[in-house]
Amino acid sequence: MRIIKMLLLGLALFGLIGSAGAQDKAYKEGPVTQLSFIKVKPGKFDEYMRYLAGDYKKLMEANIKAGLVVRFAVFSAQARTPQDADLILSVTVPNYAALDKVDERDAIAAKLMGTSDVREKRNIDRGAMREVIGGQLIRELILK
Repeated sequence: MRIIKMLLLGLALFGLIGSAGAQDKAYKEGPVTQLSFIKVKPGKFDEYMRYLAGDYKKLMEANIKAGLVVRFAVFSAQARTPQDADLILSVTVPNYAALDKVDERDAIAAKLMGTSDVREKRNIDRGAMREVIGGQLIRELILK
C-alpha cells in the first residue's frame, strides 16, 4: 500500500513539475504558414500574376471568409541560381489542425472554380506558366 502511495505521489509531482516547466516557455505557438516556392517560366510572369490576382485571390479570400485561412501573400524573390524560385506564395492557417480541413477547402474551390475535372484542367494550364520548386511548412513562435 505504501509503495502505491509513493508511486502516486511521484507521478503527481512529475505532473506538477512538467506543467510548471511548460508555463515557463518564453513563447507560445502561433499560426502555421505553408510556403510554395515557384519558378515562373520565361515570358509567363504577367500571365501568372493575372491568374494570382484573379482566381487564386478569389479562392484565398473565400477561405479567409470561411475561417480556414488567416492570410495569404505573394512575394517576389531574387533567384540566386537558375534553379531557384523567383516567387513565393504564402498561406497562413490558424494551426496545424486547420490543414486537415481538406473537404471544406475543396467545397469552396468547387463552388468558385467548378468540378474537379475543370480544376484539374486549370492546374495543367498553370503548369505551362510555372514550376513548383518546393515548399515548406513553418510555425510562428510568438514571444511573450
